[in-house]
Amino acid sequence: MSGRGAIDRIIVVVPARNEEELLPRCLSALAVAVGEVGGVAGQAPPVIDVVVVLDRCSDGTADVASEWPIFASIQTNGGAVGVARRAGVRHLVPTSDRFTSTTWIATTDADSAVPPNWLTVQLAFARNSIDLVLGTVVPDEGLSDGGRERWDAQHRLVEGHTYVHGANLGVRADRYFHAGEFARVDGHEDVRLVSALRGLRVSEIRTELIPVVTSGRLAGRTPEGFAGYLRDQAAEATS
Repeated sequence: MSGRGAIDRIIVVVPARNEEELLPRCLSALAVAVGEVGGVAGQAPPVIDVVVVLDRCSDGTADVASEWPIFASIQTNGGAVGVARRAGVRHLVPTSDRFTSTTWIATTDADSAVPPNWLTVQLAFARNSIDLVLGTVVPDEGLSDGGRERWDAQHRLVEGHTYVHGANLGVRADRYFHAGEFARVDGHEDVRLVSALRGLRVSEIRTELIPVVTSGRLAGRTPEGFAGYLRDQAAEATS
């Protein structure tokens, strides 16, 4: 395949801060998703590289990552998820001559588990000239029954949804860099990137075909992350 639909490389970036308990689930799921790409018939599979970005970890997260030698890991001290995502991309695509339209960037989080078709679906969209894929997330059993009811009542996980989640995002590398990369902030770096990409009028799809399971905890690692959103929902319900 040639032209705008060609993809010969996928890079996956996983920021992690003190996620020794949930990182095994994340990496197990990623290993399955990577394996699924190799099983797609009809076209040569792209090269896939995964990096876990250990950002100011003070627990055993690095030890967990080391148990998965098929995935790379790096350490950062930014203390911000945007810094970690940005550093992960730069680790795998370090120089400007490799900022090509044939590289696909996928991002998730260390407290999340991607579905088996996570990369195959993104690859199919990319090979059909899509530049940006936005998926959905679903809280795991860490969310209380009441929290689950509120979540289900307020979210419609459908094709054409309105959500943006760094835990379930894919973008063509050249578009990513033209949009200015992930901002060095500790929250909403995903929303900022998508806003910049839309300013470039990229081709975009918002899909519910690849829901990512993410932590339902109310105490998260970033002040403006998903846990904070769930916590605000809970507070509104009791006010």
